[in-house]
Amino acid sequence: MSKTILLNQSDWHFTKENPGIPTAVMGEAIALPHTWNAVDGMDGNGSYLRTTGVYTRTFTQPKQPLAGGRTYVEVLAAALAATVKVNGQVATTHEGGFSIFRADVTDLCHEGDNELTIEVSNEDTPSMYPASADFTFYGGLYRGVNLISVPGTHFDLDYFGGPGIKVTPKPTEDGGATFEIESWVTNGEEAYTVMYSIEDCYGNEVASGVRPCDSTKVTLYVPDAQLWSMDEPNLYTVTARLQKNNETFDEIYANVGVRSYTVTPNDGFSINGVPTPLRGVARHQDRLYKGNALTAEDHYEDALLIKELGANTIRLAHYQHSQDFYDACDELGFAVWAEIPFISVFKKDPSAHQNCRHQMTELIIQNYNHPSIMFWGLSNEILIGGICQELVDNHHDLQKLVRELDPTRLTTIAHVSNTPVDGPMHHITDVESYNHYFGWYGGKMEQNGPWLDKFHAEHPDICIGISEYGTEGIINWHSNDPQCKDYTEEYQALYHEHLAQVFEDRPWVWATHCWNMFDFGCAARHEGGVAGRNNKGLMTIDRKTKKDSYFVYQAYWSKLPMIHIAGRRHAQRAGETTEIKVYSNQDTVVLYVNGKEVGQQTAHRVFKFNVALEEGFNTILAVAGDVKDSITLEKVEKEPDYYTLPEFNERQEGVANWFKQVGSLDLKAPMEFPEGYYSIKDSMEDLSKNEEALALATRAVKLATNFDIKPGVGMWDMMKRMTPETMAKMINMPDGFIESLNAQLIKIKK
Repeated sequence: MSKTILLNQSDWHFTKENPGIPTAVMGEAIALPHTWNAVDGMDGNGSYLRTTGVYTRTFTQPKQPLAGGRTYVEVLAAALAATVKVNGQVATTHEGGFSIFRADVTDLCHEGDNELTIEVSNEDTPSMYPASADFTFYGGLYRGVNLISVPGTHFDLDYFGGPGIKVTPKPTEDGGATFEIESWVTNGEEAYTVMYSIEDCYGNEVASGVRPCDSTKVTLYVPDAQLWSMDEPNLYTVTARLQKNNETFDEIYANVGVRSYTVTPNDGFSINGVPTPLRGVARHQDRLYKGNALTAEDHYEDALLIKELGANTIRLAHYQHSQDFYDACDELGFAVWAEIPFISVFKKDPSAHQNCRHQMTELIIQNYNHPSIMFWGLSNEILIGGICQELVDNHHDLQKLVRELDPTRLTTIAHVSNTPVDGPMHHITDVESYNHYFGWYGGKMEQNGPWLDKFHAEHPDICIGISEYGTEGIINWHSNDPQCKDYTEEYQALYHEHLAQVFEDRPWVWATHCWNMFDFGCAARHEGGVAGRNNKGLMTIDRKTKKDSYFVYQAYWSKLPMIHIAGRRHAQRAGETTEIKVYSNQDTVVLYVNGKEVGQQTAHRVFKFNVALEEGFNTILAVAGDVKDSITLEKVEKEPDYYTLPEFNERQEGVANWFKQVGSLDLKAPMEFPEGYYSIKDSMEDLSKNEEALALATRAVKLATNFDIKPGVGMWDMMKRMTPETMAKMINMPDGFIESLNAQLIKIKK
């Protein structure tokens, strides 16, 4: 009989030094899951350690009761590339930091203790994705390792890390469902059979079937099937037992759901025939001082927090996530977008495309049975460095591959904001989305609705969504007059108030994914006074604080009555009056200050009251039906300086000084690009060849985005192929800014 032995106890040794010496002799004692970048992965300068780490432990080879048993090492993920050795001999290698892989180590083992060594590297290579992106590439064995013992005849363990069983449930017109089931048996003999059993969510067997082990495919029928949806995530358990002579030799199972869904350009997303706009968030897999080394409990907590928000969809950026999280999505009910790390930087090495194909194959084979997964994502912002025919061809090839592996689901793509609306990257995938940050990196928040309307009118045959949108929100900073790039909690909330309504008004937008549910690690970032993180989350990276923007979406999406008073961390207020903002999914809100009713409003999701506070501390109470919320505010003569990010004012002054340097230049005049001189059409990599030109360009980027760009540091690899001209289309540069930069660059001879 098969059995799985967890190897995650505190019996491992880890070292980054002298990898040639056994780590059992000299290494740090650790437990899995583990990453060596839990702290420096948020260093704020992009210099976190990218190296090879070596993990070692001993194990005793498990014994099967019958001869011919096999032993496998199962690695749940190793970032980013790994070599597995047993007793000094290579068992397997793997490139791709987010998927399961296994190695049959039977013939490498001997009696007694065996040494297992796993060398893991998070260094960049030409043949593997990702290359560079706006998140930390944590290194390590961050999901754990198992030892699997199976009889000689067993369900397959060698095919791309898959579970050995594939189930395709389909609803029927009579209210039932068919379950197309197939499993794969290794070393099967005529005497072996596969027994299938289907149980409902209450543990009742509702169908069964038997097949010979050399022809295991079967279709079983279940009458009166319970459908799976985001509101009612009913699961069936399909079990396959490998049997011979009244004995079960191996057993595997899959939790599956019966559902159908469609996406059309005019009606958006529907599940089981019910129109249901997908509104939700994106998620990265790291936490404060844990990096990506999360437990099953961590993953489930994340899913619960997203469910509490009221979201019905999650985009899992930008790689395969843990089976624990997919299981939680199946159980709690989410429509999931799962993707591979084909992101930001295109690698022209042909082996890199093969790695793309391999990671996509692993993603689909390992996760085919999850009912929550409905979309396979091909790439994310891959046009940052420009477009070429090879890049387009690779997308067509990936689309063909996905169709071959899984014709039941839809494909999608996340376009960078400056992807031409008329170009070869459209009509490759079944549905499409754009990453747009109007109101943060480019333009104003009010542009989001008109952009969607224009795209929809000009491309009525494309199912369009928004795969990323958001702003930084840091709970230290506050303002009575929030503005773009002030990093205040108030501006983030204001932005999301606007976007939530934009999307509610357009149900034909098939999906929207707020960037991000949680703040996450990005070692190259240092902005808003916080080092090493992207702070666009609706919650903080430690999962301790829900920002006001969290409650904006809860008011729009949750079906449970809720109310929330915003601005509780803006606890000291000055002025004759102050605005009290309330979020609720109820129709009417009554506001009390110090026990006295000061107003009653009927509104949609956002309620605004202008009230006068008394000197000292004030109790604010908001009531909507049976739900209440309260905060305490202090009236002061002057609000504290620590509410304002110092560099916000400094950047504004820097922009003003920039234009002073330009003098009387007519910023509206047509730009010139004289041959032999630098300009905004040169890539950052080309500009870096001249010290003066690079200094101008990096200063402009710093003033416009607050990003520090330095060759070879942080996100340089992601941005080096970009030109200031393309950046200007993606980020919010003041009028005349790009013209003034070009006017200075064209004075510099190449």
